[in-house]
Amino acid sequence: MAIMAGAAEAIRNIALLGHGSSGKTSLAESMLFLTGGTDRLGKITDGNTVGDSDPEEIKRKISISLSTMSVEYRDKVINILDAPGYFDFAGEAIQALRVADAGVIVCGAKDGVTVGLEKSWKLLSDGKLPRAFYISKADEENGDYDAVYSALRAKYGASVCPMIAPIKTEAGKVEGVIDLIKRQAFKFENGKRVEIPIPDAMASELEALYLAVNESVAETDEELMEKYFSGEEFTLEEKIRGLKTGVRDLTLFPVFCGCALTGLGTLLLLDAVVSLFPSPAEGKAEKTEDGAEIPCDASGAPNAIVYKTISDQYGKFSLFKVLSGKITPDLTLTNARSGAAEKMNHIYKMQGKKSVEVKELVAGDLGAVSKLSDTKTGDTLCGAKSASAVAGIVFPEPCYSAAISPKTKGQEDKIAAGLVRLSDEDPTFSVLNNAETRQMVVSGAGDIQLDVLCAKLKDKFGVETILSPARVAYREKIRKKVEVQGRHKKQSGGHGQFGDVKIRFEPGETEDLIFAEEVFGGAVPRNFFPAVEKGLRDSIQRGVLAGYPMVNLKATLYDGSYHPVDSSEMAFKTAAQLAYKEGIPQASPVILEPIGNLKVTIPDSYMGDIMSDLSKRRGSPLGMSADQDGNQIVEAEVPMGEMSGYAIDLRSITQGRGSFTLTFVRYEEAPANVQTKIIEEAKALASEAD
Repeated sequence: MAIMAGAAEAIRNIALLGHGSSGKTSLAESMLFLTGGTDRLGKITDGNTVGDSDPEEIKRKISISLSTMSVEYRDKVINILDAPGYFDFAGEAIQALRVADAGVIVCGAKDGVTVGLEKSWKLLSDGKLPRAFYISKADEENGDYDAVYSALRAKYGASVCPMIAPIKTEAGKVEGVIDLIKRQAFKFENGKRVEIPIPDAMASELEALYLAVNESVAETDEELMEKYFSGEEFTLEEKIRGLKTGVRDLTLFPVFCGCALTGLGTLLLLDAVVSLFPSPAEGKAEKTEDGAEIPCDASGAPNAIVYKTISDQYGKFSLFKVLSGKITPDLTLTNARSGAAEKMNHIYKMQGKKSVEVKELVAGDLGAVSKLSDTKTGDTLCGAKSASAVAGIVFPEPCYSAAISPKTKGQEDKIAAGLVRLSDEDPTFSVLNNAETRQMVVSGAGDIQLDVLCAKLKDKFGVETILSPARVAYREKIRKKVEVQGRHKKQSGGHGQFGDVKIRFEPGETEDLIFAEEVFGGAVPRNFFPAVEKGLRDSIQRGVLAGYPMVNLKATLYDGSYHPVDSSEMAFKTAAQLAYKEGIPQASPVILEPIGNLKVTIPDSYMGDIMSDLSKRRGSPLGMSADQDGNQIVEAEVPMGEMSGYAIDLRSITQGRGSFTLTFVRYEEAPANVQTKIIEEAKALASEAD
């Protein structure tokens, strides 16, 4: 699979993107099979594809992780990055596009323009990457290539250009395809591509499609435009040159179709990848963080970026793209982030989970290395003299949280250790040990991602887990001033214990406790003041209503008494705690709830539903604005206790088109009915703990 040094132009790196279950993994499997990369065509239903080899992928019949594969075709190496389509695993697509030079958006012939297709287009647009469409499952019953093609043209304009025309039977079933560039027709028989005559009945339809192709070619070059208007036919070389220019300049987006299971259309897509898509040397140049350009040249200094990490019981594989130079076994590179020296002991090409050892990888190629000591996804590996990083990988912030706990008590450490290992492979989730709520909280993109994490904890680390709603960190405060006495007196033979304090409790101006003293005449000796303060600081960790921390409290020690023998620091600390328990319930305590600033980005058509949903969550709209893509951004303040599961609800309301951020702003007094509910929940939780 290794290619000759200096041959970056012989490499193509393509990402397969699209909605979940649109046919990406099956297309990759078809590419492998028809080019000799595998000796049998794997099927998702059989659980034997090269791309989906994780037990969870086989069980769920969906892609969960980015898979990298390579094929050799027409003296080129085509690296295929098969990215999951489900939104919970969008981080995998972001990893793929960090190293891809072009993308193929896969959409089903029965599906039309899906949300996943729209998201894939946006990711490619944001990265300014060339792209094409592949309409999959074209031969399935009720599949309609023409309807999907028309929908793509309506959505993305005349730059969407047909490269293939399906040949249909009278019943409407696709049985062959016509290459509109070479004007040849093919069908698949017994696993092989066979050229067939172009049906006469399609003559008028094809003339319109040939015209569309020629117009697209003409618009890429003034010389070609003149030839087009003079009525001359383009040569095959001129067509390919013009189309390649249009694809590179993002003014032309080819459309292909086929069926991965039969192989129909797959080789025509591969032909286009070779002829029309840019090589790494022709793609966007990489730059270091200090602005230096890194040419994709095998003769340059070795430089690579790690775009994915695979971690299993056998160790860790770091998948990388060679940005310049050559990577060879035993080469030592420097991690630009950490400064650590990393030895590239053995290097590999990946075929899904299978690794094939190679002797050399050149600029532009994708490979893998095992057992790097201090390298993470997004890191740059380079020479020690030029240890400057390229842009890493930016993942979306986690937006869905749940508390994770073991089914068997005492296995919390196993969960924590397992999640640390899994985070090597999936950097899109985070873990927080919340001391306040006494929960371990895991946050990710959605419920499916967290469910998969739990399944992996069981399969790989032998710990069964339970997901439950993450508790909200409420606060308590008082609203009026009270004066109380706390007196601790105990006699038990010998020295007794005596502490007596009078404390004024009132609302404070800061979140932290304000402790003051107004003691006159030595009623409480000064050396006991710290003990009084310590007793109060310990007490405010638990409020009197629901056990949440007490904030905005000022406590003034203004009087008391002591015993010259029996008084001690411990006695005065206890007296202060008694004063707290006595006084706070009299000071009109209330529960405070955290308020967050919510920014929801949605298409305008969902505005009514979003505003209605916000109202149910006690949200207060602050304003609206439009973003550069024409979406609406709704800003609101909303109690964070009402936002559990919002990521799932928003996805349902907007069919996956909405996104949001939620950041903490302040604490605010909760409504009386909400306070009652919080207190009841706290009591129920306390009784469970008992």
